[in-house]
This record gives sequence, structure tokens and C-alpha cells, in this order.
Amino acid sequence: MNYDLKDEEQAKAYLERVGVEYRFQCFHEKSPEGCHRLADYFESVKKEHERAAKMYKSTCDDYHYGHSCYKYGNYRTVGQGCEKDLTEAIKYEAKGCDYDYIPACFQAGILSLSKGHQNIPNAVTYLTKACSNNHPLACFNLSALYMRDQTELKKDMKKAFDLALKGCELGHLYSCVNLSIMYRRGDGVDQNSELADKYKKKAQSMRDELVKSEQTIRMNE
Repeated sequence: MNYDLKDEEQAKAYLERVGVEYRFQCFHEKSPEGCHRLADYFESVKKEHERAAKMYKSTCDDYHYGHSCYKYGNYRTVGQGCEKDLTEAIKYEAKGCDYDYIPACFQAGILSLSKGHQNIPNAVTYLTKACSNNHPLACFNLSALYMRDQTELKKDMKKAFDLALKGCELGHLYSCVNLSIMYRRGDGVDQNSELADKYKKKAQSMRDELVKSEQTIRMNE
């Protein structure tokens, strides 16, 4: 049957059919992807966040599906559909990372820097895995960690430089800014004004593109 999604009743019928299909995939076919889609359905279509949270959690626990671990960790972080609990959030983001869902590695790393939950060695482990898998924000945050001398982590400007370079190459604006400053000062790398200017211009170009993109979005709203 073809549905006219511009028609409210037909659109509603279509979405109900989608929900039935996802239930079949999850409960009869035992498909982790189907269970995750069903949780997404509860979240975005039905707006039933408590059911979504439970489905993400069970899909993570039963099927080791990293994306679901990440989503449940996010729910626990903000207390959506469940009680806010950063210890549980970190636990599930770490699970997602273990199951190779890279955004979960970044989240686990950032949450491991939270006040009252700080564990810098764990943060370094998670952010390193995320950065190694080309997550630009992870590279930036890990670079920033190596810029500070801390009890659990010694300052290492060479590592900070290498991470900023990777973050910049992956298109992260503030990594390029830091890279320019490092070249200007000779922090973690030989001082080089030419390269400092190069990365400053790159950062400015990225910023200009971002501003232009935001203006276009506002004009189209």
C-alpha cells in the first residue's frame, strides 16, 4: 500500500505500521538494529521517553549494541525518561565504547572529566580511542588535557601539538587556533611564524564558513 504522507490520517497509519514492523524485528527476529529502531520510534514518534530509555538499555545489555548504550548513557546524563545518574551514564557510555561505537568513547571521556566523577586516566583512554577513530572534538579535548600539568597526567606539549594537528586536519576550528598559537610560541614544535600564519588563516576561513552557514540557515527559517 502506498501512503500519502501529506494526508494526516495516512501519515498516522504509516507511522503505526512502522512501529509494528520495528516490534516484529526486535521481538520476533531478535534484531539489535530493530530494537534500536524501536527505541528511536518511541523517542521521536511516540514521545515516550521512559519506554525509549528502557529499550535502549535492554538493547545495550542484551545485544551489546553500542549505539543503544550511547543513547541510554545520554538519557542518564540528563535524566530523560529515567533518573539522572552520571555514574550510570559513564558506565553505559563506556560499554558503548567497548562495543566500538565511537561517539560513546567521546561521551565517556568527557563525562569522566565531570566534577565529582573525575577520572583523568579513564578520560584519556576513552578520548584516545575516539581521536584514533577520527573524532575531532576528542582530539581537541585530549590535546587540551596534555597542555596542563596534573597529578594523574603530566604536561606533554609534543602530544598536545600532535593531537591539535590531527584535530585541525579533521576540520576542528579551535584545534587550528591552538595549532597556530603553538607554532607562534614554539610549544611542542619548532617555532615557525609562516606555519603559524597558515593555520591562523585556516581557522579564520573555517570561522567565516561557519558564520555564512548560520546566516543561510537563519534566512531559510
